[in-house]
Amino acid sequence: MKKLLPNTLFARTLLVLIIGLALSHTISIALYVSDRSSTLVSIDGRHIGDRIAVIDRILRSSSPENRPAMIEGISDEIFLVTWTPKSNVRADEKPNQRTREVEAALGDHLDLDETRIVRIGDMGVQSSAVESGAEAENIALVMVSMSLPDQSWLNFIVPLKEPESLWTLRYVLSMAVMLIAIVLFSAIVVHQLIRPLARFASASKRLGVDINSEGIPEEGPEEIRQASKAFNEMHRRIKRFVEDRTQMIAAISHDLGTPISRMRLRAEFVDDEEQQNKMLSDLGDMEKMVSDTLSFARDEAIREPMIKVDFGVLLQRVCDDINDSNYDVEFIRSDRLLPYDCRPAAMRRALGNLIENAAKYGKIAHVSLIAEPNLIIVRIDDEGPGIPQHLHEEVFEPFFRVETSRNRETGGTGLGLTVARSTIRAHGGDIVLENRKNSGLRMEVQLPTDQ
Repeated sequence: MKKLLPNTLFARTLLVLIIGLALSHTISIALYVSDRSSTLVSIDGRHIGDRIAVIDRILRSSSPENRPAMIEGISDEIFLVTWTPKSNVRADEKPNQRTREVEAALGDHLDLDETRIVRIGDMGVQSSAVESGAEAENIALVMVSMSLPDQSWLNFIVPLKEPESLWTLRYVLSMAVMLIAIVLFSAIVVHQLIRPLARFASASKRLGVDINSEGIPEEGPEEIRQASKAFNEMHRRIKRFVEDRTQMIAAISHDLGTPISRMRLRAEFVDDEEQQNKMLSDLGDMEKMVSDTLSFARDEAIREPMIKVDFGVLLQRVCDDINDSNYDVEFIRSDRLLPYDCRPAAMRRALGNLIENAAKYGKIAHVSLIAEPNLIIVRIDDEGPGIPQHLHEEVFEPFFRVETSRNRETGGTGLGLTVARSTIRAHGGDIVLENRKNSGLRMEVQLPTDQ
């Protein structure tokens, strides 16, 4: 059942309005037809009741010899009158809506007493064409049989118009006109109500990939204005928080630079050459860690503008640069143009970290570019030992290194993958790790193109 429902709020709201109004229209038409049917039967019944009462008085006051001629002159094809020794209606005839209406009409015009017997029976519905070439209509016939003082019976065949069916061409046209009007006007109204929510969703998506994106206008209904105001305030607070943190780390880095420089100068005066080299190496590691930490913090609050690039050309440039650094990278670029909105410098740095790691620790990096609907996939396979499954998430944590030695030349500072995933996620994507069946690791960068 859920699969049949539309996905968007606009379509669901419009569907509810159409179904609700269509049902209410159908019920209103049904009630109108029912009420109109009762009214027509009642009106026709009163008219016929008056006519029957007049004929009854005339024939009752006339002599039996004159009744046949009078009845012949009164009867016609529509209103038939007969005079019989016995009643044409059974005594046990069951009443229904039509017979009750006629009985009520007769009661208003006839002086009924205990000696007078009136029987009313339903003869059913017949189709009849009133005029030649005219459209046939349904006529309900009711038989009225009344006793006379001489124990004979007057019989009247009373025609009543059968109520129109609900499912007529008029009703279908009325429903069609109503539905068209509902769709047009409801679409306009619902669109106006949903548009602020669409802007809200779009702004939320932009905030996820660009901390410096613009806010949303605080307009629309009161609830939407309050939500927009809260969103803009949240946006400002997050932006301030990131900027303050970056400034704090930059200040710490600057302050650490001075004592590290002093310690480096003092190390130059150490006579023991072995101790001197160890101190200078440790100071170099400290400078590298401070620099990488500052770079990581700045990457999360990067101010580089988003521009459209050919992603294939960007990836080719990254692979060429790593090849020039004496690493083995294999990439076959397609001639297909693949436009993508990104921060080029940050994206090159992120992809460079991933491909260089694969080439450095996995002997060779096999890079492939896959374009799917609304998604770009960069697949990086290597031929190294891979990474244990339980460490696939931990390798992205700051300062975590799979290589357990303290040598920065073999294990790095442990921020390369962290910075790379931070950049990829800032573009709305993610990185997935998977060990290959034979050997090696597969890193898959997934970047949505519908941002």
